[in-house]
Amino acid sequence: MTPEFSRPVRIDTLGQAPRHVEIEAGEAERAALAERFGLVSIDSLSATAEVSRTGDSVTARGSLTGAVVQSCVASGEPVPETVAEDYEIHFRPPPETASPDDEVELGEAELDVVFYDGGAVDLGEAVAESLSLALNPYPRSPAAEAALKDAGVKSEEEARAESSPFAVLKGLK
Repeated sequence: MTPEFSRPVRIDTLGQAPRHVEIEAGEAERAALAERFGLVSIDSLSATAEVSRTGDSVTARGSLTGAVVQSCVASGEPVPETVAEDYEIHFRPPPETASPDDEVELGEAELDVVFYDGGAVDLGEAVAESLSLALNPYPRSPAAEAALKDAGVKSEEEARAESSPFAVLKGLK
């Protein structure tokens, strides 16, 4: 399956000196990514990168910018958000001992590692995944507080006040 925003960079065209790459998602690509990530829309998505290779490892350092619209977690209203993130992604071939079904554990220092197979790395897919990780996991519109209150959800302050030792003692009277 080809990712919605595929921008392959052939490894044999890279050296240790960084190569500047600019990518931008088209309208159909943004719509497909929005569907995949459960967003209302992605109005723009672009990235720049300096891509270099050392042996079989490829490193992409750059920044991405995007404009997305998410649904408010409380009211469902659209919540626009601008994303601007720097990233550094290390592409490596899969470990030789691993089969396609094996899980590979990465240490904390290897969290930005993407395994690739073949003669190219997909910078577009890496940027799309970086965008999804940069999104606010709990977007809230201005109407969120009222929607939560109407649904009977207590604010953190109210919950803390009700569970304090003094509130519990007061309830025993």
